[in-house]
Amino acid sequence: MNKRMIVYMLGLLLILEGLMLLAPVTVDIIYKEGVWSAYLITAVALIIIGLLLSVFKCKDRAIFSKEGLITVALGWIVLSIGGAVPFYLTDEIPDFIDAIFETVSGFTTTGASILTNVEALSHASLFWRSFTHWIGGMGVLVFVVAIVKMASGGGNIYLLRSESPGPEVSKLVPTAKGTAKILYIIYIVMTFIEIIALLICKLPLFDAVTLSFGTAGTGGFSISNTSIAGYPISAQVIIAVFMALFGINFSCYYLLLVGKIKDFFKNEELRAYLIIMLGATGIITFNILNTYTNIATAFKDAFFQVSSVMTTTGYTTVDFDKWPELSRAIMVIVMCVGASAGSTGGGLKVARVVILAKSGLREIRLAAKPNRVSSIRFNGKTASEGMVRNVCAFFVLYVLVFVVSFLLISFDKNDFVSNLTGVVATLNNIGPGLGVVGATGNFSSYSAFSKLVFSANMLLGRLELLPLFVLFSPKTWKR
Repeated sequence: MNKRMIVYMLGLLLILEGLMLLAPVTVDIIYKEGVWSAYLITAVALIIIGLLLSVFKCKDRAIFSKEGLITVALGWIVLSIGGAVPFYLTDEIPDFIDAIFETVSGFTTTGASILTNVEALSHASLFWRSFTHWIGGMGVLVFVVAIVKMASGGGNIYLLRSESPGPEVSKLVPTAKGTAKILYIIYIVMTFIEIIALLICKLPLFDAVTLSFGTAGTGGFSISNTSIAGYPISAQVIIAVFMALFGINFSCYYLLLVGKIKDFFKNEELRAYLIIMLGATGIITFNILNTYTNIATAFKDAFFQVSSVMTTTGYTTVDFDKWPELSRAIMVIVMCVGASAGSTGGGLKVARVVILAKSGLREIRLAAKPNRVSSIRFNGKTASEGMVRNVCAFFVLYVLVFVVSFLLISFDKNDFVSNLTGVVATLNNIGPGLGVVGATGNFSSYSAFSKLVFSANMLLGRLELLPLFVLFSPKTWKR
């Protein structure tokens, strides 16, 4: 194992986070709320620690699968701890466990919160909360891959695969570094377009930027206690559309950029994603129609909430916990399904759901005709048995983590629905659930232990289980 390279990469991450913390320092200088020193002290400390870790050049810059998984797991833990310090130093989140929870929720683009009054935070802290969404959405290691030179053996791809969501991560161009650059260019351009669109809707610049950060990262931290409900309908529609767009596999946008329009529309995961989203929206629209004065408003709220929870963003315009049981059930289902692989969204991912469904159907066919040769096709190609096995193993681990987490937080005195959907919301990086943790609630009533469990769930969900399992496996560290 190349431990020196792991330490070197962690140093680069801390330097990068320290530089990013200068952004809220600038925001506080503009708004003059007096919290800049907490962010500056943290930024300087992280940069110094990062320089100490990365000061010695690595002669061997090779990174393989194990190093990639460990670097990603340790990197996200270190980033979360470092990012929590300013909240604690400003005394805006006086409990450090709460600060960790809030920061993990930000970086993992979950959007779950322990804050009961978001509007009481300074502009710098509000900006940092939303900025963590944007940083974590595409992945900070993806950014490092785009700028750092690795060994010629192609170690970049192991970092890319370890951090990027989905059953399979492939290169858009011959190099992983080139792929990372393309992904970030698309990400930045789409974010900028949304900011412009929200400014046209006459939102203040601060609101437009922070809400776009939350949308792009499919995170959901809002700067208002009412989330998005207080903004104009035009802004709500724009945010709903962009949430859906950021939930699409970014490789589909690359197909459009290179003129492969037919391949874009032939993408099986994209079709399934749109069918599920629009189907859920249609059913909920008619299910809640009797509580609305017109179908247009019912459709707008249904589409916004389905887009929000399926892409695991978590913004809200209405309290969907008050919807009929059918609508609430559909919301929980699309929470678990999640967005597309290769997007900034969380959940199981549509690609995995499609492959799991086809795998189940294949087993039924094989039960009737055991000697039959049957393969699974996905996106016009035969899916390798390795990929199918990977998807099935992921689902087993996902269910195991879900059950264990649910049992652990059940020691708290919250109700069954709150505990169940709380695990769903954090493991799938959604944010709101039902009950106590619903659209108008938060996670503040849970104990410190449960908050740590939820924080672990958010990291497991964002990194898709394996990096953290590998990090804490005793066999990983044996020679």
